[in-house]
Amino acid sequence: MTETQAPPARRIGPRLLVLLVVFAIVLVVSALLNSAAAANPVTALVVGGLTATGGILLYRMIVRRLEQRPVTELDPATLRPEVLRGTAAGIALFAVTIGLIAVAGGYRVTGWGSVPAAVATLGTMTGAAVAEELLFRGVLFRLIQDWAGTAAALTVSGALFGALHLFNPGATVWGAVAIAAEAGLMLGAAYTATRSLWLPIGLHLGWNFAESGLFGTTVSGTTGTHGLLRSVTEGPAVLSGGSFGPEGSIFAILVGGVTAALLLRHAASRGRIVRARRAR
Repeated sequence: MTETQAPPARRIGPRLLVLLVVFAIVLVVSALLNSAAAANPVTALVVGGLTATGGILLYRMIVRRLEQRPVTELDPATLRPEVLRGTAAGIALFAVTIGLIAVAGGYRVTGWGSVPAAVATLGTMTGAAVAEELLFRGVLFRLIQDWAGTAAALTVSGALFGALHLFNPGATVWGAVAIAAEAGLMLGAAYTATRSLWLPIGLHLGWNFAESGLFGTTVSGTTGTHGLLRSVTEGPAVLSGGSFGPEGSIFAILVGGVTAALLLRHAASRGRIVRARRAR
């Protein structure tokens, strides 16, 4: 098993700062536009697709100019298979999570939602998944991994990803820690295993869409869940996730953690784990 040595840091600070500022703005603008369009399934799909496409094109343009290299992490040739595979895996992983919560008595279906609501959620989640992955995996994780290694990138990007969700209306500190432990690690591991943003984008989209658009539960403490099913989560927060939603459940941490471990094992077998630079 081989590991890649992180290259010396060359202008990492200015590059990281520029990209962080630009894609933090992209994240905020995308969230505002998608929120405004969420009430109607057509506008939600259109705006979600446009904000996702615009973010990807902007990332490709800026990274190509700043780093003077092909943007291989967004290779158009692998877009379709990796996004589809990631989305299917994200839906399946959340289905396992909510199944475990239901067996423990923490989730039950109360009725039907609607197909238009699920479609609107798909559009909204598409915009959100792309914007968050560009910032947290495309910028933050990738540059920290190149400079300080995979372990540091997983730690820093996961912690900040969890902290971002503290701004949601029903957020809890435990929920933010859970998000860092499950999604932050899993999505960072997905990037490490493939050196591509398409798989983490698909995983992120599939998980969030299943959470709200299919099973009708709260996503990371946000309000107004809409999907095919209407449901309630109940019982101890450590099992159900409480007001934060299923992502605050110990079962979500378990599913995300196991998935991250498998992805990192795959990355190690391909020599894609980056070690920290030795001090000189």
